Amino acid sequence: MAWLYNDSLLTEGQRDRCDVVLVSPRNPLNIGAAARAMANFGFARLAVVAPYEPHWRESRSAVGAPELLENAKSTECLAEAVAGCTLVAGTGTLTYRKPEQRVVRLPDLAPFVRSEIERGGRVALVFGPEKRGLTREDLSYCHLLVEIPTDARQPSMNLGQAVAVCLYELAARASAAEEGAYSPIEAAENRSERTAASEKLELLAGIVERAMVAAGYSPNAMRKANRHDLRLLLRRLEPTERDARRILGLFRRILWRMEQ
Repeated sequence: MAWLYNDSLLTEGQRDRCDVVLVSPRNPLNIGAAARAMANFGFARLAVVAPYEPHWRESRSAVGAPELLENAKSTECLAEAVAGCTLVAGTGTLTYRKPEQRVVRLPDLAPFVRSEIERGGRVALVFGPEKRGLTREDLSYCHLLVEIPTDARQPSMNLGQAVAVCLYELAARASAAEEGAYSPIEAAENRSERTAASEKLELLAGIVERAMVAAGYSPNAMRKANRHDLRLLLRRLEPTERDARRILGLFRRILWRMEQ
């Protein structure tokens, strides 16, 4: 049975295109547990955003995964951690939030991941801090909100356990997705071109925002809200790299004309 299970795991090349991102984790033991879960399922790319404790790389709970912690990327903000990713999936519960992006139940996530990887993209699976989970601002960087099915009486999960459950689902359903048991993303069904990376979308949002300011679109007090809405809009539209370059060039030209 073990051989059959291991045979269904994602390939090494596929796993190398998946990043696990922990946002502001408070307990180093949870970071270590997440690293151990990653090692269990063969994932090696970990990013830790603004950790609460400075000595998290020394966590004793990373049994069998010390090198994974040593090689983990540390960033100050989520935007930096997911800059090169073309599909960013935030995790959480719908109990206390109203989602602003597409919601996908965890058992249905594998086809989205496989479809993006097959187009040459990179996927990030993002987890929030232990006390509150991902904020509304954090989720503005996400294309999807992945809901982990839990009992209503205890909707939240320990960070390490959440990482383990999500990676298990990706691994266990990899072969099923390959055999066509799940439908791929509808919008990308007949598209082979890679979607624009998160850093390109941030650049595009910035130039659109500058044009909005130059045109007097709204008062300065609305700039933060407008930027939030632009992030969500661009991720819902899922522009390709070519589309993003053309739109970026268009707005740069418009802005240049306006500033003249």
